[in-house]
Amino acid sequence: MARNRVIYQSEGLYVSRDASLGTAADNEQLARVQSANYSFTINRQDVNQFGDLARIDSLVLDPPTVSLDFSYYLTDGFNERALGFFVQQTGVNTNSQRDANAAVLSSGNFASGQLAGPVSGINFYIVTSPNGDDLNQAPPVALGSSDTVIGIGNAYLTDYSVEMAVGSLPTVSVTAEAANMNSVDTATAFENPAVDQEAGTKFTASTVTLPDPNISGGLAVKDVGAISALRPGDITLSLTNLNSDSLVVIDGTDSAHVQSANISVPLSRTTIDRLGSRFPFAREVDFPVSCTFSVSAVVSETQAKNLADILELGESEAHLTINDQQSTPAPAIEYKFKGLKIDSQSFSSSIGSNKTVDLTFSTQIGGPNDETNGVFMSGAGYNPVFV
Repeated sequence: MARNRVIYQSEGLYVSRDASLGTAADNEQLARVQSANYSFTINRQDVNQFGDLARIDSLVLDPPTVSLDFSYYLTDGFNERALGFFVQQTGVNTNSQRDANAAVLSSGNFASGQLAGPVSGINFYIVTSPNGDDLNQAPPVALGSSDTVIGIGNAYLTDYSVEMAVGSLPTVSVTAEAANMNSVDTATAFENPAVDQEAGTKFTASTVTLPDPNISGGLAVKDVGAISALRPGDITLSLTNLNSDSLVVIDGTDSAHVQSANISVPLSRTTIDRLGSRFPFAREVDFPVSCTFSVSAVVSETQAKNLADILELGESEAHLTINDQQSTPAPAIEYKFKGLKIDSQSFSSSIGSNKTVDLTFSTQIGGPNDETNGVFMSGAGYNPVFV
């Protein structure tokens, strides 16, 4: 039966452990996805000559630009682990715990898996089920010839950001750049969308098989005890160490009333091309990686501070915890920021509205094994995604 349209009930977003791997165990469905946008652009150079008004050819000189951005509700770190980030277990004070897709690292920070991850990138798959059918069903229905797939090959994450605010669910936004895209009319052992970056040709060493839907690491909304989403009322900010950086009290007694907090981990990359290949040989992260942590709050009490003294302050730390919704709440997600420096502090006051303050802090991520700088993440769901 032909589709009249495609809406969110019929779609699912999958990610692979490595672009070259295609078994069901090497792919996983992401949970709580809210949006997904993808596109490609081909840049061509017209060939003209004397004697002809119109071009005689249009050649591709630069690699095609394939882009993907998607968003999802924050849960317990499952999606982050599937994407290759390092997420340790909540309540564990060491950063040496690894899951299977980052086993080569003995220690590190949140972005470690992106700095030393698969050299060929990862693949994303957008699966569409038949018209009117939920992709996620209980019991799970195996993907087959009636499902279609759009594949995005050799993708590298270029940005990870989290937005938390009063009145909205904590949401993660991710962007990626890729080398190739394909579309197939079956979800059964289909063609890998990746390219062989050494040869600059289509990757043909293996086909792709995706796991059944609705098995997202125990995060399917119909599963008993699963976290459907995290709430803004369960967010706790510990900014004690940042009080000395601020002209207002931002933690403790009489502290400002935080309205929103945002985390940004940019992973911009430089494309490395070479003669003889139509596709990028690699996409390397641009260093230094400067992460930002922004807080917006309603001002309550100010404190005696001098900008001249703030300039002399050393680095600080901050903690952000989000509890689950169980009868006995426990941390579902924890972010820790090390080596923070204040970048800006701005006040806004006008007739009819509360006085607000916006603070922006930044820290830099070192190498994959750096445990003293950058962003660190812990999650309640710390078991390996790919086994």
